Amino acid sequence: MKYKQGMLIVVSGFSGVGKGTVIQLLIDSMPNLQFSISCTTRAPRVGEENGVNYFFLSEEEFEKKIAAGEFVEYTKTFTNYYGTLKSEIDAPLAHGVDVLLELNVVGARNIKELYPDCITVFIAPPSLDVLKARLIGRGTETQESIERRIKEIEIESKEIRNYDYCVTNNVARSCADKIVNIIRSEHLKVSRQNMTNIFNSEA
Repeated sequence: MKYKQGMLIVVSGFSGVGKGTVIQLLIDSMPNLQFSISCTTRAPRVGEENGVNYFFLSEEEFEKKIAAGEFVEYTKTFTNYYGTLKSEIDAPLAHGVDVLLELNVVGARNIKELYPDCITVFIAPPSLDVLKARLIGRGTETQESIERRIKEIEIESKEIRNYDYCVTNNVARSCADKIVNIIRSEHLKVSRQNMTNIFNSEA
């Protein structure tokens, strides 16, 4: 049975911008959207589960997967690895399932090179002050880590212009709805539809 190719959607955003909440709302709104679970060597945060939020691996396990060629892309930020497994993308896409990836700007750039037809969306905060307040409000960041996050933001902000879309997260539900509309609109593009043989050329 031949399936229509699924669509790959990459979502990025600054740390603390509320990506997790928006992504969960997206998945709840779109039954054909499958979240691709990435691998990381960082420690789980409060409430995160292995195999749900990330595949949490030791550095040795991660590097074994690198050597085995299991990643479609991976990167190392500070002391932690992050990577996307080939199996989490190619099989669902081939079966007509839309796949959603949450990646940092480096990962998004790498995926765009490998999958030029993918859709990239950057989630931005209403302001830097709001973002700082969200980071502090999480209660998981030290002052040192917050300062490091701000430096990351300065670097990542230069990459926003390379994304297809940028959506501001004032309210998570509204932000998710805008991304749902983006995905639906992308599916209506002629280039993504089989528009041949609609009309019978024989009179």
